[in-house]
Amino acid sequence: MHEVLFVSQFSSQWLNTLKPNFKVLPFKERLLCGIGALLGLALSSLISWWVLGDLNAWYIAPMGASSVLLFAVPASPLAQPWNIVVGNSIAAMIGVTCALYMPNLTEAFSVAVALSIILMMSTDSLHPPSGAVAITAVLGGHSVHELGYQFVIYPVLLNSVLLLAIAIIYNRLLGKDYPQVAQVNTRTTDPTPTQRVTIQPQDIQDVLEQQTELLDVSEYDIQKLILAVQEKVNARANVPFTCQEIMSKDVIRLKQTDDIQVALNVFKHMNLMSLPVVNEQDELVGTLALYNVMEWLQRSIDLRGSWENQVKHIMQRQVVTVRPQQPIHDLIPYFVEKSFNYIPVVEGACLVGMVSRSDMIAVLNQHIIYLENKKH
Repeated sequence: MHEVLFVSQFSSQWLNTLKPNFKVLPFKERLLCGIGALLGLALSSLISWWVLGDLNAWYIAPMGASSVLLFAVPASPLAQPWNIVVGNSIAAMIGVTCALYMPNLTEAFSVAVALSIILMMSTDSLHPPSGAVAITAVLGGHSVHELGYQFVIYPVLLNSVLLLAIAIIYNRLLGKDYPQVAQVNTRTTDPTPTQRVTIQPQDIQDVLEQQTELLDVSEYDIQKLILAVQEKVNARANVPFTCQEIMSKDVIRLKQTDDIQVALNVFKHMNLMSLPVVNEQDELVGTLALYNVMEWLQRSIDLRGSWENQVKHIMQRQVVTVRPQQPIHDLIPYFVEKSFNYIPVVEGACLVGMVSRSDMIAVLNQHIIYLENKKH
């Protein structure tokens, strides 16, 4: 019995060594990935058929592999638009060339895949399904060989662009950043404030340059992960203040039915850049920034904008809020990375206070003084 148990445990451990260290997504996310691939392949296939008509090679199998990357792992560097379009085009061109000038099929598709890998890596357009595109160009039969270099334009480039367009729309609808932005700090090319005092992008680049293997993770994702880890580390070291302990309770606010001119006067006299907006029940319904008012002034000469006369017509309805009992370290990313000036504190839906950047600075200053005194 013990021998059977030992063998079972050994087999389980051995199997685990074969598995990738890969996060298993919740069922809902896995379902959405599958639905995305279904829609992407079906729609791009139908459009290709409609454009190309009776052409036998109106759709190619490697698009199925591309759909795995575009819909299941859109954050992968191998799934970016440049990779699918340029990678597939390079592979198709090399595959057609090898098919034309190398009569031995085994030699032709082997050389085609090898050259495709070298050129894709040289142009930073590596896309694994492109290897199958190169093989399809060689082994695709008479219908593909008859196309010659037209195979690069259609069906390869046409299929790639259609599938890519659907992937961009679908991922955006799900709230995913695809294609990925070039860097974490979207305001400037500088590192974020947290990065300046911890691990900077240049540090990551220096380490990646020493790697001899290609990692299927972007520098952008590494930066995001490090920032998220840094937030958790900071949370453990922070003072245990809650929002209700440092918030301002006497908050200047606008009513959603206030005239916009009234709001402009408030901004002028209070020297503020933005204000919370509430309804008659004092529930937070939005926020109004000074630039919203300035944009309204520019539109006021246009007859199409003449109906806008109340705060609710131009306010922003999406507002980041916190709860009174929420620890203040939850707010740090908004003030540091996103440059918020204040965050409303709500209980239920009612506005009960405001935590500003100056409130956070005061707390952090007090904490620094405490640590200095503790040293002495």
